[in-house]
Amino acid sequence: MPKFTYDESLPKNLPLLLKMRAEELEDAVLQYSKDKSGKYLPYSYRQVYNEVISLALALKEIGIKRGANVALISDNRREWLLTDFALLSLGCADVPRGCDSMGTEIRFIISYADCEYGFFETPHQLEKVLEKKDECPKLKTAILFNRPAGDEAEKIGNCGIKIIYFDDLLNRGKDILDSDKENHVAEIEKEMELTQPDDVATIIFTSGTTGVPKGVMLTHKNYRTQLTVVYNFIPCTPGDIWLSVLPVWHSFERIIQYFILTLKTSVAYSKPVAQIMLSDMAQIKPGWMCGVPRLWEGLANGVNKAMIKKGGIALKLFNFFVSVGKLYVHQKEKTLGWICQFKKRSRLLDFICGVIPFILLWPLHKLGDILVFRKIRAKFGGKMKIAISGGGALQKDIDDFYRAINFNLLEGYGLSETGPVISVRYLKQPRPGCVGVIFPTFDLKICKEENGVVVDSTPLKPGEKGMILVKGDQIMKGYYKRPDLTEAIIDKDGYLNTGDIGMVTWDNEIKITGRAKDTIVLLGGENIEPAVIESQLLTSDYIESTIVLGQDKKYLGCLIVPSKDNIIEFAKQNKLDTTDYNTLLNTEEVKALYTKEIGSLVSVSNGFRSCEKINRFALLPNSFQVGIELSAKQEMMRYKIAKKYEKEIASLF
Repeated sequence: MPKFTYDESLPKNLPLLLKMRAEELEDAVLQYSKDKSGKYLPYSYRQVYNEVISLALALKEIGIKRGANVALISDNRREWLLTDFALLSLGCADVPRGCDSMGTEIRFIISYADCEYGFFETPHQLEKVLEKKDECPKLKTAILFNRPAGDEAEKIGNCGIKIIYFDDLLNRGKDILDSDKENHVAEIEKEMELTQPDDVATIIFTSGTTGVPKGVMLTHKNYRTQLTVVYNFIPCTPGDIWLSVLPVWHSFERIIQYFILTLKTSVAYSKPVAQIMLSDMAQIKPGWMCGVPRLWEGLANGVNKAMIKKGGIALKLFNFFVSVGKLYVHQKEKTLGWICQFKKRSRLLDFICGVIPFILLWPLHKLGDILVFRKIRAKFGGKMKIAISGGGALQKDIDDFYRAINFNLLEGYGLSETGPVISVRYLKQPRPGCVGVIFPTFDLKICKEENGVVVDSTPLKPGEKGMILVKGDQIMKGYYKRPDLTEAIIDKDGYLNTGDIGMVTWDNEIKITGRAKDTIVLLGGENIEPAVIESQLLTSDYIESTIVLGQDKKYLGCLIVPSKDNIIEFAKQNKLDTTDYNTLLNTEEVKALYTKEIGSLVSVSNGFRSCEKINRFALLPNSFQVGIELSAKQEMMRYKIAKKYEKEIASLF
């Protein structure tokens, strides 16, 4: 069990953290952002801080006041960080969302959060609001990062909402600052000092079990708490460069932006597209980055495809040394005691069994590193120290691959409601098979549950599976305007029910075994509410019950219980044999029927995202029953269904 220390020198809120670092680091680079030619330009800590002050002055001038909720609809880019800190400096809370969000989502959060002002990355994002402007009656002013061109300019020109362009706003702020720099800086820094630790910094909307988004309120204290310990887990050197590729409105990438400040490092912005990202890596040579499992899988598959294309001796050497590497790291982990203890293990026995193969395999693994692995790692810019995977479970084969090639990929775990980091694999003792060491800012316990409900709050012993509960200063303030939902997830003792099933190992690390809550997270990090899709599918006359699946997968699949009477009638009309119902369900005609039904109901044209489409399905001959698949309230017990229909589900993916 590692011993952790805390950095209590950090100030009480996020804007004051930026101020502290700007005073300490002055000319050190905070941001790298590409110009129109694709060349990265540096922006120092002092420069960024001055721009934040300028932007805050301009926002104050146009009427944004303390306590306001301001929409921020954008993916990762330099302007996002400036806007975030400018709003926080004025005591506001931003309400973020990504560019891939549907219009219904954007309009809902803007309206529900009472946003009078909104930042939009592109005119297209604003157009999603204008489609049904009456759903956002309070929105009066829109600030655009990108200027419109052609038809876009016409569409938004007379929309009834005041349009301001970000560059103009920032330049106006700079003019205000230059008119009386000392007093204007003091004006904004006074606003910073007024912001208290328990003040809300952001409201991140995430889907709930009903399909209605819930606004997670995170405070400055929530963020500061994990910032005080992050250096125990992420041993950065001042000046190290992070590559930012994930949507920054996600809780995972957002905390990374604050980690970068805390650790006195820099950030360069890119995109999670292999060709773009690898090109940017070659230019900027980052030391750190975060990604979702799909990204790591894609890069690994890209390496494999490249080697297959080469063929010959190169392919044979690659396959051989990767196999050796996997054996080597396993024996190394046994020797050093880096095996997860789900049951109490003999460290001495592990050492004895592992040390000789470890020694024998070392020369081969070293040779593989010289001949093959170094060349692979060079594709990441040549200076990559550590990468972090989050937003879903990392597949074992992908994890094994990166460990085999000496690429430090650390898996983490958390929720938006926890700000988000609950645990991360500890670099000094990286144990594959679990999601790492529990952050010392949490009191975590595993409790006995039944049907997704905690029935005994007494902590279970290591290795015993149950519901994961966490308590600490990282826990959200609550759901915006939903005290009922807040009370449902946080008990009277302050423990938040994560909705995840897991266990604590004998080394005080976490193993996730399933999800009691409904939200599905795909490998790409997309959060999907299955209840909405299931409700749509149930409108079919041919579907009695259905469950949508896809946790930690590339795509969605579903199990379907057909409406037996209607299927029999369909069979008769199409002159199909109805003697054996199981056989009937496997006919090409019936499968084609369901393919058509699913495709027509869940599609982009019906308002669903492309990632929400059902790629594969399986038909079940028997209805779901109370006590087996259903609770007493007739609610689906997803984790029990997953266990009972394990083979059928495996066939979908």
